[in-house]
Amino acid sequence: MPKSKKDYLYVAIQIILFIAYILPIRLETLNLPEWLRYSGLVVLGLGAVLGLIALLQLNTKLSPFPTPVTKSRLLTNGAFAIARHPIYTALISSGLGYALYRESLYKMLIIVILSILFYFKSRYEERLLSQKFPEYKQYQNKTRRFL
Repeated sequence: MPKSKKDYLYVAIQIILFIAYILPIRLETLNLPEWLRYSGLVVLGLGAVLGLIALLQLNTKLSPFPTPVTKSRLLTNGAFAIARHPIYTALISSGLGYALYRESLYKMLIIVILSILFYFKSRYEERLLSQKFPEYKQYQNKTRRFL
């Protein structure tokens, strides 16, 4: 499938949000209990593991664009049995976990915006996947979008 302007727009916004996330900006430092701060590292770690498994499953079919890669096949096992969009889930959870650990309200706000972007990007991607894979609707009914 050829990429549309929407594909490039979603990826451009995503890159801008990634850059904004890594900027050393501090709006407000949250004073979280120590157990909550360190649980952020657990969330980050679990997200990283999920993302790594999904990356390994996708292998050469990985693309930042929502349009399905040519000659791809529908994955419904492994990380894709946990979430229909495990890489988005991994990025959100890893970013949230690190934001908790750093007690950064700014990073949490960026993750909220990124989550909204991933929701709309995944809706668009799922329309395209449904066109390419007739069995996608069944997969959609039994597996959550994100964790």
